[in-house]
Amino acid sequence: ATVKFMETTISGCTLIEIQPIGDNRGYFARTFCAEEFERQGLNPVSAQCSISYSATRGTTRGLHFQRGAAMEDKLVRCLKGKIFDVMVDLRLGSPSFGKWFGQILSEDNNLQLHSVKGFAHGFQTLTDDCIVSYHIAQNYDPELSAGVLWNDPEIGISWPLDPTEQSARDIHFPKLREFKFDVE
Repeated sequence: ATVKFMETTISGCTLIEIQPIGDNRGYFARTFCAEEFERQGLNPVSAQCSISYSATRGTTRGLHFQRGAAMEDKLVRCLKGKIFDVMVDLRLGSPSFGKWFGQILSEDNNLQLHSVKGFAHGFQTLTDDCIVSYHIAQNYDPELSAGVLWNDPEIGISWPLDPTEQSARDIHFPKLREFKFDVE
């Protein structure tokens, strides 16, 4: 079993399709392989794996990232339900700075979204009872946790639904032009 890597409209953001092998019992699929990621020029390290659960359709999370040296390489997959997953390029000097890529990820479509260091991440649930899986190459550092406003008009994400649930923190993040980036 292998995975298929597909470029998106933003360099550094990769769509990955798992290739299930099935029989009468069901299927088996590899969702991550360090060697294959390394061959694609992607960081093959996974320092932490996490899941999130969202009970209600329309729940909107993000746009989250870590600042400075703690910026994250991230692989996201929807294990249950259906989400609209978004990566926003925050790499200073990138030709696609401030641009976003969105993709529907679901328990049925075998797609994952990967971003290299320098992207903010968010998603919106399109069904009730969603479970999302994250593989992250860097350890979480609450001191460096940050975010950009989910509906910043300059980024212009076309969210499919009006949000039903959001955290107080997420709705008070600064707009991209107001954010003070760490310069190394």
